[in-house]
Amino acid sequence: MGLFSRKPKLPPADRPPLTADERVLAWAAAGNGEGDGVVVATNLGLWLPGRGHRLAWHTILKAVWSGRELTVTPAEPVAERDGYTVVVDGPAETYLLLDPGELPHQVRARVTRSVAYTEHQPVPGGAARVAARRVAGVDGLTWTVRLDPGTPADDEALLTETDRLVGVARAATAPADV
Repeated sequence: MGLFSRKPKLPPADRPPLTADERVLAWAAAGNGEGDGVVVATNLGLWLPGRGHRLAWHTILKAVWSGRELTVTPAEPVAERDGYTVVVDGPAETYLLLDPGELPHQVRARVTRSVAYTEHQPVPGGAARVAARRVAGVDGLTWTVRLDPGTPADDEALLTETDRLVGVARAATAPADV
């Protein structure tokens, strides 16, 4: 390939069912031990092989690029609270990318750009990260509390404290002129 040559377009057979306002940013052929597929980054999220839906950028807790493998950890909701969602780490998914192109860069940039606020706090029974995330195509922020591994999700004292922490974080991030 020459200096300015680009990766060929995503073959139609590998194109996920995009919405009208969704566009492909980068893609790479992938394998995860369960068969090959294609990882596709769009302006709205990440399409992974074997999934019939897109992971929105704000629902990806962690994405790690090793130089050959992309590992994605999605959020798994465990409780809906007033104005926020309590989540834990879902199962990590790893994909070998032999010709990654711009995909790792796009994933990192989009996940990072979605984070507007984050703070790690102790809570009863463990610790949690309060986060406000931007959702592509939506005004405002979406709030989550990610429980550290081993922190009990069903403890009433924990939920009371996360209510308080989210309230403090919202107040600290609210525009002054509102």
